[in-house]
Amino acid sequence: MIGVFDSGHGGLTVLKALRDQFPHLPFLYLGDHANAPYGNRLSEEVVTLTQQGVEALFQHGCKLVVLGCNTATSIACRSLQQTWLPNSQWQDHNVLGIIAPTVEVATQTPWGVTEPQYPQMHKEDVIGVFATQRTIDSGVFTEEIKKRCPQMQVVGQACAQLAGLIEAGAPEDALDKLVGDYVAALLAQLDGKFPHFAILGCTHYPLVEPLFARHLPPSCRVLSQPKIAAQALDHYLRRHVNYVEGCTAGSALKLMTTGDVELVEQRLVIDWPGRPAFQAYNSP
Repeated sequence: MIGVFDSGHGGLTVLKALRDQFPHLPFLYLGDHANAPYGNRLSEEVVTLTQQGVEALFQHGCKLVVLGCNTATSIACRSLQQTWLPNSQWQDHNVLGIIAPTVEVATQTPWGVTEPQYPQMHKEDVIGVFATQRTIDSGVFTEEIKKRCPQMQVVGQACAQLAGLIEAGAPEDALDKLVGDYVAALLAQLDGKFPHFAILGCTHYPLVEPLFARHLPPSCRVLSQPKIAAQALDHYLRRHVNYVEGCTAGSALKLMTTGDVELVEQRLVIDWPGRPAFQAYNSP
């Protein structure tokens, strides 16, 4: 079974893309709605909550967990991979983030290549990154993109309120105004230049992707993290089949939440006909 973890329901955008890519694999989703959003939390809190969520999915039978959350990925993923897992009882398990495949697409460079190569060393594209405050503060997108394409211009814009308002089911006109303000603030940083690409660096944001497209210049390509994550996992599982060996073929899909089930269901805005209802998280 493959687990998907997020601070709330934004990671459902990733889960749906994974489900479309692997309809034969069982998936288990855990949304930590009780502690959402993560974007304004301290780093130590994000690491602790992410580790607890990943371990809960391991305990429920997942050998591989995808972090469907950029904040959790940028703040906690490396620590979990390099420090926690090797010293835990879960050494034959793994956790993956969604920033690495996004950087690979933005730079057209494999993650393992960390020095400029031709022609990437000459690319001068402008990339806008919309993300939570914690992801922007981490500088992870700028750092990893410029390792591979040093002449690219990367401009970040923190969208401090957006994930929380999406999670709370805010009306579209309020979200549209907020997205418009964030896009205007990013464009103001570019002194008249337009971004070639826009990274929606929070998995809640694809839920309002049409609003970003409405306010961004028509020439700007929005990079879809859910689709990118699904393609990346496809490549990963071809090389690491051990994580899906023994998985029962079928369409098993379960959604769990640490929050109030009724409230989570009421606020869910992702269009996914036929998805199972959320269930309250229970310890195995």
